[in-house]
Amino acid sequence: MNKAVLEFSSRSSNVAFARVAVAAFASQLDFTLSDLEEIKVAVSEAVTNAIIHGYDSNPDHTVRLEIKVAEEFLEIEVIDGGRGIKDISKALEPVYSTDPERMGLGFAFMQSFMEKFALSSSPDQGTRVKMSRRAGAPDRKAMREQ
Repeated sequence: MNKAVLEFSSRSSNVAFARVAVAAFASQLDFTLSDLEEIKVAVSEAVTNAIIHGYDSNPDHTVRLEIKVAEEFLEIEVIDGGRGIKDISKALEPVYSTDPERMGLGFAFMQSFMEKFALSSSPDQGTRVKMSRRAGAPDRKAMREQ
């Protein structure tokens, strides 16, 4: 197993940093360019949620990104210590958002682009998004169309 832990300020400019860091780490496995793009979108959504919803875009907080490569699996955790999610089942509904300026598709993208997805959160305690994907898995788009 190989792992990396990154902590960075809750600034929107760090979303791109998180995307590139995960893609660089994931490149140790046999992912296609399309796979890597989907993984980067999932990471972007998770980190953006932490910054915007967890911390109300306050840059004085920290987002933690844990990345692991084990055998053929990539595991990613995005953790914040922000305000948390009061109703997880509601938050997981497509197009639901507490911010009228947002489309509310972040969790839907994460679930669609990753093989496994888990969300845990407690009000005022923060949120943890855990996602994983196996390299060399059948084409995800073909799997969704079946």
